[in-house]
Amino acid sequence: MHLDPADLALVHGLVEIPSVSRREGEAVEWLVAQMAARGFRASVDDAGNAVGEIGSGDTHVVLLGHIDTVPGEIPVRVDNDELVGRGAVDAKGPLAAFVAAATELVRGVRVTVVGAVEEESPTSAGARFRATLAAPSWCVIGEPSGWNAVTVAYKGRLAMRIALHRTARHGAAPGATIAEEALAIWSRLRAHALALTPEGRGFDTLDCRLEGVAAGEGDGLSEKAELRVGYRIPPGIDPHDLERDATALAGGGETGVSVSVIGMEDPVRTPRTSPLARAFARAVGDPDGRVWTW
Repeated sequence: MHLDPADLALVHGLVEIPSVSRREGEAVEWLVAQMAARGFRASVDDAGNAVGEIGSGDTHVVLLGHIDTVPGEIPVRVDNDELVGRGAVDAKGPLAAFVAAATELVRGVRVTVVGAVEEESPTSAGARFRATLAAPSWCVIGEPSGWNAVTVAYKGRLAMRIALHRTARHGAAPGATIAEEALAIWSRLRAHALALTPEGRGFDTLDCRLEGVAAGEGDGLSEKAELRVGYRIPPGIDPHDLERDATALAGGGETGVSVSVIGMEDPVRTPRTSPLARAFARAVGDPDGRVWTW
């Protein structure tokens, strides 16, 4: 496979620029300049996304990636022809591939490449803004799934914060501590999630994770505890129904409980036989003629 040195420089340069969620500005401006140099009509949109449009025609294809990363610095280097660095896989590599691919014009097709901001943040402001615009003919999401895999479905997400508060009790008082009450709520939520997909495997399983817990602090007059719970939701389960169930399971006792939603997205499943999925399957089939469709 021939790799254009300019494309290699593009992905290497993008990975070298730190762009933790909500601090993506330098990387966005750099990518906009790179797209403009390749002939894109490039700009920063109202959400702060890097946007480049190229070509013209009735068919509109959006190639949507994200430019932000989680925290944690990883020195950028090339090991055995593999680029290593924060965001190289998730998801600056796919984003750079989108720019490189779109540079090759296709007659009758208008392509918009989006480097979205805040994808690794609960706000997901970049993608949410783009979702308010007119729908394209086709949309491809740049996430790591392996070069020989076509991902046609996404799990949904529900992230919740559960706060407990009650009047302070003496350490020798009978009954559960507020920390124990918080963990009892977590146990009920997890059991409920397991019961919803008892036969589920892999993608079809409702995942429920305890992502954070804090307890034991108080001001002498009150006690507090907090849970952060995250769900990954397969198609067939409505996140709003799950929120209502979780809220009901969290309450009901004497201790005050408040539940707030940090983030929510619906699950999505698209046909494996769509023209887009079939085109990708033909394009990325491995040397043995196989392609994995998730």
